[in-house]
Amino acid sequence: MRARAGLFGRIRDGLLKTREKLSEAVRRIASAGRRVDGELLGQIEETLIAADFGPKVAAQIVRRLEEAYRERELSDPGELVGFLKRRMVESLSGWDRSLRFAQNPPTVILVVGVNGSGKTTSIAKLAKYLTGGGKKVLLAAADTFRAAATEQLKVWADRAGVNIVAHQSGADPGAVVYDAIEAACARGIDVVIIDTAGRLQTQANLMKELEKIARVCAKRLPGSPHEVLLVLDATLGQNALSQAKLFGKSTGVTGIVLAKLDGTAKGGMVVGMRGEVDIPVKFVGVGEKIDDLAPFDPEGFVDGLFE
Repeated sequence: MRARAGLFGRIRDGLLKTREKLSEAVRRIASAGRRVDGELLGQIEETLIAADFGPKVAAQIVRRLEEAYRERELSDPGELVGFLKRRMVESLSGWDRSLRFAQNPPTVILVVGVNGSGKTTSIAKLAKYLTGGGKKVLLAAADTFRAAATEQLKVWADRAGVNIVAHQSGADPGAVVYDAIEAACARGIDVVIIDTAGRLQTQANLMKELEKIARVCAKRLPGSPHEVLLVLDATLGQNALSQAKLFGKSTGVTGIVLAKLDGTAKGGMVVGMRGEVDIPVKFVGVGEKIDDLAPFDPEGFVDGLFE
């Protein structure tokens, strides 16, 4: 119970900027005694868009509000916040947010995303989270295109207290992945987390390289990768959706790690994502420390938007 309270506190703190933009505006607009009309609904829609829910999802929510008032499911604007919270929790709870672990270890997790999204730090945080749950974790430094990438991952691996498999800069990423899975099988490792390049010469080259790495995984360990996690920068808001669509088509993304949630006023993008790409958010980054990664919790998240 204490752990959950601490987790909720971190999520709530991380959503401060979004909450300041969203909750106060909604409560002001929906003050008791106001008439429910086109003007009120229009203001609600503008507020949702400003919090980066996206025009499509904002319009859907407002239509549902209009129906609720028409059908007398709601009778007073003062009930609006509770209504919004219930609908958001229902929507976000529809995701399968659990990590897919292999029946027989090791589980292979491929982590993708553009450079600067918080990918490397998110990998370290995920490793720390898993080791805290009793898992033996090994990192694979398959971003061999960026000279500093392997050194950065080594630093973070040390902070997380896990080992790493790495080759020299410019090496074949597939070879790194193969060796990491080989080592994991030999050492009784539970989870292999693979870092990948976030930027190659062209977008097409990046996707081909990621597809190649996935094939190497499957060749060495049939059925892997068991998870393909996409790290997105929450500060990009709706712009991150285009990345989710692109990576989702090319790499079969199974879940999203939403990094830098503590530094944005665009937390509504999570609800927008549910309506646009429907890839489950599995973890959120709520700070810069190694422990600042939390499993996504719909109720805690929505409470953090409004409380």
